[in-house]
Amino acid sequence: MKMIVGLGNIGKKYECTRHNVGFMVVERFVEEHGGKFNKEKFDSLIAELFINGEKIIVIKPTTYMNESGRAVRPLMDYFNLTTEDIIICHDDMDLEIGHLRLRQKGSAGGHNGIKSIISHVGTEKFKRVRVGIDHPQKMSVVDWVLSRFTKEQEVKLDDGLTRAVAAIDDWIENDDFMNTMNRFN
Repeated sequence: MKMIVGLGNIGKKYECTRHNVGFMVVERFVEEHGGKFNKEKFDSLIAELFINGEKIIVIKPTTYMNESGRAVRPLMDYFNLTTEDIIICHDDMDLEIGHLRLRQKGSAGGHNGIKSIISHVGTEKFKRVRVGIDHPQKMSVVDWVLSRFTKEQEVKLDDGLTRAVAAIDDWIENDDFMNTMNRFN
């Protein structure tokens, strides 16, 4: 069993904002696999899929970004998962829009959602799919991550979302994240 977590903020006013790229990845993943977010448990919207006979739990925490770990840890415990079984999808301001960077571990790098997960699971050693949202030029970081993409940026983002879903599929199919990293980084 594996768990895929998309980070974002719940609610209409946050839809399609840069900080919700993690939600966008898992929404596309679930849609492409014919699933739906149709359960709620432990402050999360949940979709359950079966891919190649393996149960895949996909979650969108409803705690808001800065408290994401409050949803992730109880679900790990409930499904008896370790950090080896999870992957976190989130936005990254240090990457150009739509660019991917997969990592097996690392610090929060200033990302409050990741900081919360590290705090709640007790380690930095968990897989991540980071999708670039670019860095603000003349705007505060808070305003930037809560802003929407331009039409031109949406094209680049769409490519990044497609590649992020393909990377998750690759990890599920081959169960070798190092090889997935080599293919998608």
